[in-house]
Amino acid sequence: MNLAILPNPPIAAPAIAARVAETTPDPIITMRNVCKGFGSGATRNEVLTNINLNIREGEFLAVVGFSGSGKTTFMQLLAGLIQPDSGEITMEGEAITGPSSLRGLVFQNYSLLPWLTVRGNIALSVDTVFRHWRKAERKDHVEKFIEMVGLGHAAHRRPHELSGGMRQRTSLARSLAMKPKVLLLDEPLSALDALTRTVLQEEILKIWEEERQTCLMITNDVDEAILVADRIVPLNPGPRASLGPAFSVQLDRPRSRTELNHDATFKGLRNAVTNYLVAVRQKSRDDEASAATTPKVELPDIKPADLHLPRKVVMTKPGGF
Repeated sequence: MNLAILPNPPIAAPAIAARVAETTPDPIITMRNVCKGFGSGATRNEVLTNINLNIREGEFLAVVGFSGSGKTTFMQLLAGLIQPDSGEITMEGEAITGPSSLRGLVFQNYSLLPWLTVRGNIALSVDTVFRHWRKAERKDHVEKFIEMVGLGHAAHRRPHELSGGMRQRTSLARSLAMKPKVLLLDEPLSALDALTRTVLQEEILKIWEEERQTCLMITNDVDEAILVADRIVPLNPGPRASLGPAFSVQLDRPRSRTELNHDATFKGLRNAVTNYLVAVRQKSRDDEASAATTPKVELPDIKPADLHLPRKVVMTKPGGF
């Protein structure tokens, strides 16, 4: 299966087997012409520009990109933690103007409260979102998600007593327990070792297949994106990063990493996405190099006409002005 793409991917190119247009009506989240930057004047940094995306209800979407391309800014916009400078982001037709329990965010750095146990961190979210439930009902709900992520034996421990993988499981359970319509995963596995990362990838897939929530994961790992996602959308290098064309993942579920390593479709899709990212990164570097070599404009050497005239000396009394 040949999925090679053209060498200049940022420019519109003929469709390939793994690339699809986003034509699904009534998406759960829509981003239209979204731009976001930080700072002002000469120090302003334009991070994202002209972001257009439809996130389909019930799908698992992966956004892949390089470090520094604005992936976290992209996720914070979807979560409602920050607002775009221009454009609009809507969920089910309503503008996203702030955080909401409808969108659960799993952070890269866990963000657990250190004085609470695993059970306490999860219960805090449940008690806040479902305060109208009976106490016993909330307790059963918390225990369900503790068991779902395999932390029943560690429910009484505090974050400093947990491994990195266990902390991330707690963070995942906390977000899932809020029963959000959309689950946002901001590079949740990037700080973990390879073995733990593999285990949690399978855990996330298992949970998603049970809950079937709309899910968006930010990652810099192409293999991880193919393993979990229905679609992959590249985020082009910044500054002024924009989204590339979508790649459809035509692989049956459930997926096994071991089996995928021998699958021709997986290999072709991995090559296509990787080739795109490499090509767009190279174009970005070439553009930077071209801008750096632009001839400088020499300004005329202008001096005031009275530059060499003697100065008038004014005498004052000591301490006088």
